[in-house]
Amino acid sequence: MPRTLLLKEKDLQKLILTVGIDVIMDLLISRLEMKIRNYDHIQLKIPVRSGFNYNIPEPGLVEWMPIYQSGSDIVIKLVGYHPNNPTKYQLPTIASTISSYNTSNGHLQGVMDGVLPTALRTGAASAVATKYLAHSTSGTLGLIGCGAQSVTQLHAISRVLPIERVLISDIDSTSQSNFKNRIESLNINCQIIDSSVQEIVNDSDVICSQTSIGIGKGPLFKDLKTKNHLHINAVGSDFPGKVELPVELLKDAFVCPDFLEQALQEGECQQLLKGYIGPELYQVVQYPLQHEIYRNQISVFDSTGWALEDMVVFNLFMELAKKHDVGELVQIEYVPDDAKNPYEFLKVDVKV
Repeated sequence: MPRTLLLKEKDLQKLILTVGIDVIMDLLISRLEMKIRNYDHIQLKIPVRSGFNYNIPEPGLVEWMPIYQSGSDIVIKLVGYHPNNPTKYQLPTIASTISSYNTSNGHLQGVMDGVLPTALRTGAASAVATKYLAHSTSGTLGLIGCGAQSVTQLHAISRVLPIERVLISDIDSTSQSNFKNRIESLNINCQIIDSSVQEIVNDSDVICSQTSIGIGKGPLFKDLKTKNHLHINAVGSDFPGKVELPVELLKDAFVCPDFLEQALQEGECQQLLKGYIGPELYQVVQYPLQHEIYRNQISVFDSTGWALEDMVVFNLFMELAKKHDVGELVQIEYVPDDAKNPYEFLKVDVKV
């Protein structure tokens, strides 16, 4: 009988505790970089994510992000995004699961929590972009928004750059004040400095913006001076009409989307005509010498979330789970002995 490997939240936590959070992040960054370098749109089919947006009973969305590896697997992430969750329900903003299907027979091969993997892979994607676009001497990281994503952004960036100072700002004073406590377990040797958005924009070498700014309420700042080589990982724009960065900055910057089609609908790129938008991240990674010049200019990684990232993090955890014998094999799908009789289970043995 076919079985499905189920990884619950405790299973993922056990794997991280067993392997080590730094090792997990390094593996994820390395594998994502390799997958991007070898990206072939013929072999990998990635449609723009789709779903439902609604305002009743709470504002939010549920959407699905599929990716098809030709001749192999289909990985699908389902995501629920509800910005009122932390304050109203004491739940994370993101609820998610990731699953994989065999393309030979449709078998559900694995299912796992998607909340923790999404946070990890989003940080890893920023790390890859930062590795290729940030100035090599960058030592000051600015975090605009100190929610859950800020933790993995700092962790991932610290694995590719020698970060010495971290400037933080959040409109939620509690999120800002307890940020230091939330990163204690990472043992990152850097100075955490409470700052204003203006100070972050003025003084940072790299900025990660990951806010819950409302639709039509952006940008987060305007007309602020930056360093000439500033690199920004713009993570928070995930709805049509929701943006974090001023269009004037974008027009003067090298803008690199993770997935152009999607970024035009709900990323920072929705503010721009295509002529202002540079190549996608995979092109930068595949041809680094052609884009080396942008390390000395303002650059923006428009990170809307790419299903390729979900496939990489899913496969990593599944591989580690099998190696360390973590998770549970369960039979979810109904497989009767007679494939043409869905009522086979109703049979009763008749004794003569």
